[in-house]
Amino acid sequence: MAAALVAVLAGTAVAADDPAAPAVPEAFAGELPAGVRLLRGQNAPPRQPDGNSLLFATPAGWLAFDSGRHPQHAQALIALAAEHDDATPAAIVVLVNSHWHLDHVGGNPLLRQAFPRLQVLASPAIDAALAGFLARYAEQLREALAQQPDAPQAADWQAELARIEAGDALRPDRVVCADEELALGGRRFLIGAAAGASDGDLWLLDRERGVLAAGDLVTLPVPFLDTACPANWQPALERLAAQEFTVLVPGHGPPLTRAGLEVYRRAFDRLLACAASPAPEAACIDGWIADAAPLLPDEGQRRLARDMLGYYVPQSLRRADAGRCAPPPAAAR
Repeated sequence: MAAALVAVLAGTAVAADDPAAPAVPEAFAGELPAGVRLLRGQNAPPRQPDGNSLLFATPAGWLAFDSGRHPQHAQALIALAAEHDDATPAAIVVLVNSHWHLDHVGGNPLLRQAFPRLQVLASPAIDAALAGFLARYAEQLREALAQQPDAPQAADWQAELARIEAGDALRPDRVVCADEELALGGRRFLIGAAAGASDGDLWLLDRERGVLAAGDLVTLPVPFLDTACPANWQPALERLAAQEFTVLVPGHGPPLTRAGLEVYRRAFDRLLACAASPAPEAACIDGWIADAAPLLPDEGQRRLARDMLGYYVPQSLRRADAGRCAPPPAAAR
């Protein structure tokens, strides 16, 4: 048995002298390059999270990457865009949605209202989601509201239902199905098409500034496996690592250095290998905590990681149908 797998099953970190182990990264302590702004998403269970959003300055205005879930997040993004300089108009002119999860597209209607000329780019996967996963989720929300109309979470359930019922406002104006280098707002960006966190993930690279927006292909404190296809996710991470970037901004969590992404990839690979083995679920969880330790600097993050993996390992990695994945986009094969 490979030494790496033995370490996972034992729930221990890779030895420091293992030649295959990546260098432990320093925490990203610097500022993002000029012309790039980050709005961190909030994750405070039991409230549903917001994903991270980014703003990239262009001659025509701002390009936004993801719009969050809650109105407060979208309004904060609009306010952040208003803090402009003479070179960048205050308007958000382009929005790229990384994927169809509500914590990344839920703010689309508010941004469309604020900026009527906004152009939205995304994969076509939102159509199947609205007819399938999100339709089922909406029905669950309606049932919960009917059964518990006075529950403390009722207002959140109603707001979540309204986000799904926004329908067309969540859909893109321009569909991206494969890698494209595009002029958006007067600057060139590379948009990559992948699959992994969902059945239609997009990432965005600003080569000039060295910033890679990864969406939920990278998330902390753990991979978000709700609608994931792990078999497609691994090559998607490999493609991210092949890009020329200095800073990677994940869909959730703080920015990472290139070395940080390598730590994440190794921990991800070992988590999947453990989940595919007879090892106890607790060993797989311990293995992630140990392998991803440089990216989980405080006990609160480690505790949240344990709670999330306690659900994801049996429900998303070890279920009999966990391997039923939609084919990845052609560019990702």
